[in-house]
Amino acid sequence: MNVKRWVELLEEEDLAFLKRFVMASGSLKEMAQFYGISYPTVRLRLDRLIAKIKIFDHENSMSDFERTLRGLHADGKIDLATLKTLLVAHRKESEKAHVPAEKDIHRFDGHRIDNVG
Repeated sequence: MNVKRWVELLEEEDLAFLKRFVMASGSLKEMAQFYGISYPTVRLRLDRLIAKIKIFDHENSMSDFERTLRGLHADGKIDLATLKTLLVAHRKESEKAHVPAEKDIHRFDGHRIDNVG
């Protein structure tokens, strides 16, 4: 596990949330009170942060572009259809440029996205 790598890829907002989570001893109830939001909203934010960390910590041939897209999807900033479309387009452009395309597009949220097109 490359701790430095995934920490560097998190946004300031993510790091602040993570720090607050640790300071609250992992209490989602305390987090909800601090931010003035509901418990389910805090849970969703934590789940998205966990997904981003898993993506950023993945030690394989995932390109920076794919890692960025998957991070945006984990944040809820792009939907699954957009993620698939962008990854397929990127792969096609890579093939056109004779740059080796990523052979293994990985599973995300249980969806396989390597043969979409």
